[in-house]
Amino acid sequence: MSLVECVPNFSEGRRPAVVDAIVAAITSVPGARRIDQSLDANHNRAVVTFVAPPAVAVEAAFRGIAKAKELIDLTRHQGEHPRVGATDVVPFVPLEGTDMTHCVRLAHELGRRVGRELEIPVYFYESAARIPARKNLPDVRNIGFEKLREAVATDPTRVPDEGPQDQLHPTAGAVVIGARAFLIAYNVNLETKDVAVAKEIAKKIREKDGGLKGIKAMGFWLEDLQCAQVSMNVCDFESTGLERVYREIETLSAERGVAIRESELVGLAPRKAIPPGLAARIRLRDFDPKRQVVEELIGG
Repeated sequence: MSLVECVPNFSEGRRPAVVDAIVAAITSVPGARRIDQSLDANHNRAVVTFVAPPAVAVEAAFRGIAKAKELIDLTRHQGEHPRVGATDVVPFVPLEGTDMTHCVRLAHELGRRVGRELEIPVYFYESAARIPARKNLPDVRNIGFEKLREAVATDPTRVPDEGPQDQLHPTAGAVVIGARAFLIAYNVNLETKDVAVAKEIAKKIREKDGGLKGIKAMGFWLEDLQCAQVSMNVCDFESTGLERVYREIETLSAERGVAIRESELVGLAPRKAIPPGLAARIRLRDFDPKRQVVEELIGG
């Protein structure tokens, strides 16, 4: 059976009932199967992972976006993570029997429907980008909902790819839809309350500032844990693995007199990215391969 993975990110991490309703909308499509969901109250964000045959993946994602439009008001949203939409980003990832070209077609099909039927502006990113400057997700999302709401009507570089061309949806904002390779969301929590340390380290390690290949990183303050965090997307784990990232942060933290408390996965990782013994070496909190390794969940 051909499968794709879809990993929509929603701007809600504090109301589990809202996220459950969105997941129920996604899985109401026969053939769509949720394999993971995580909520982060500090970031006020939920990441849902589902797998489905390509023929049903677009409908499942569409129903999730529609439900988020109904239940999430971005004008009332506050959280650490950058965002432009109630459904902020929706990537398709090739799995069994599919390839990137197939996922690009799914992304464009979904974008057309979201723009036309839900009247939510859509930007395409990564392999689905129609404009080269939009390939990198942070470049699309960098000014956030509030500033994008103003810029979309006046800045030609902010015109959406689909949907309304001169205004965001008043409560749902915009959605960024794409096709990409497997990405690992990975965080390292530091034994410090100084968020400037996390921001400095994030800048040192991210690829765009001359750091590690395939690493996108930001520094955040975590209110519930009372510590600073380096939050990352590991976009090419075969070039830069989790242990390489961890050791670099460990070195940079030590130079600043700070220790690492722990690290964590947000969502899933492929088996190849978590070799035996790695979880202990990088202090990976609450790691359970039966819940966090993709192949375990899809039976591969």
